[in-house]
Amino acid sequence: MPNYPCLIEIPKYKDYRGNLSVVDFRSCLPFEIKRVFYVYDIPAGSKRGAHAHYNLEQFIWCVSGSISVSTISYDGIHNNFDLSLPWQGLYLPPLTWANESSLTAGCVYLVAASDYYDPKDYIRDFNQFKKIAFMK
Repeated sequence: MPNYPCLIEIPKYKDYRGNLSVVDFRSCLPFEIKRVFYVYDIPAGSKRGAHAHYNLEQFIWCVSGSISVSTISYDGIHNNFDLSLPWQGLYLPPLTWANESSLTAGCVYLVAASDYYDPKDYIRDFNQFKKIAFMK
């Protein structure tokens, strides 16, 4: 299982009627999906996220438009990822701080999660994240 945020290709099945992509544990994800949510009707430049998780793994992919995801790994490594291809997504392991910014108005992105919603799994304060993550 990857320890750092990384781009993952989603299998793409081409057809003259349109392409089809499948996101699941067997085809591309390093975890089983227990929850999916999506974000839409986003004004350009809007920011979301700004948190990390103790245990949750996530996979983010943009199905329409584009977003930028800024990450900070558990050891302080910063990365930026632009997601605009519907057959490519970003894996976020536990203890990864992530900020999402919409690059295009009306973009739509999905997030697959390794577990059900648990407010206790969130780290919403960046200073707390630094104390927990960087000390590992």
